[in-house]
Amino acid sequence: MVVLRRTIGDVLRDERRGQQRTLREVSSTARVSLGYLSEVERGQKEASSELLASICTALDVPLSQVLGEVTRRIAREEGVPAVGRRYAAEGVVPTPAVEAPVPLLPVVEGDTPLGASARAEEHDLDSLVDQAVDSVVDHAIDSALGGLAQEAGGEFAVELEGLPDELELILRRRLVSAA
Repeated sequence: MVVLRRTIGDVLRDERRGQQRTLREVSSTARVSLGYLSEVERGQKEASSELLASICTALDVPLSQVLGEVTRRIAREEGVPAVGRRYAAEGVVPTPAVEAPVPLLPVVEGDTPLGASARAEEHDLDSLVDQAVDSVVDHAIDSALGGLAQEAGGEFAVELEGLPDELELILRRRLVSAA
C-alpha cells in the first residue's frame, strides 16, 4: 500500500541530498525544527500544505515539481504505465474536449447579393431572431402545457413573475392565443 506522506518525504529527502544540504540548513531556512523536518522526510509526520510550501521554498524547488515527482513514484508503485503520460506539474494541462456548438438560429445558406442594403440585412436578422424566439417559446409552452388537461370551460394559470418584461409579454400573448 502506498502511503502519501512517505513518498513525499522520500522526494524531499532525495532533493535535499541531491543539493548536498544538511537537515539543519534546510530546517533553519524553512523555519521548522530539525526533528520535525526529519520526521517529515522519514514519512512519520504528514506535512501541512503550508509547511510543504516552506520546505520547497527552502530547497529552492517548485512545489509543482515535488508533487509531480510524488505522482510519478506513486504511479510506478501502483503499476500504472507512465509511458507518454505528462502531468500539469510539467507544464502540460489537459483541456476538456469541447463539443461543437449547436446553432440557436436556423442556418441560412445561399448567396446574398453584394448590393443588399444594411436595412434589408437588419430586417432579415430581426426576422430570423423572431423565428427563433417563436420556436423556443412554442417548445416551452408545449412542454409546460403538454401534460395538463383543460376541463370544459375551466382555466389554468401559469406563473410568469420574475421573467424579463419582453419575454413575459411574448409568453402572455402566446398563452392567450393557445387557449
